[in-house]
Amino acid sequence: MAIEKVRDYFKQYGIEDRIMEPEESSATVELAAQALGTEPRRIAKSMSFIVDDAPIIIVMAGDAKADNRKFKDKFHQKATMIPFGDVEAAIGHAAGGVCPFAIKDNVKVYLDDSLKRFKTIFPACGSGNSAIELTCDELEKYSQNFTEWINVSKGWQEDRM
Repeated sequence: MAIEKVRDYFKQYGIEDRIMEPEESSATVELAAQALGTEPRRIAKSMSFIVDDAPIIIVMAGDAKADNRKFKDKFHQKATMIPFGDVEAAIGHAAGGVCPFAIKDNVKVYLDDSLKRFKTIFPACGSGNSAIELTCDELEKYSQNFTEWINVSKGWQEDRM
């Protein structure tokens, strides 16, 4: 199972026991927020795209949406999400559990500025009912293949904390 890969990945940092596994599904932003007792905007959703024929993950706040213009300005191509059925093969985790931990070696990870307004956020841990609470610094540190912080989202700027 993908959550076991994440648990093994986290052992190198000694944080494997911080993974939460609620009984309820956390496969969507809304479900995750409900299961974890937090606001949807604090869910760190991992979105899978293809850039230059390679898979990438962009982790952004639960209330943020990809901004096509910003995406094109950053990556010099149109935003193309990986089809639902192809996510697991491309990333290493199935849709609903995608996270920047224990992923395939060729997957670059970008963190979106929409996350920086929170003290802590909740990314998934490889399954549709898992999460871990991290600071942005921890998310950067623990994200496999972290590349850089970027700003390719919209819809959250008016809600600064």
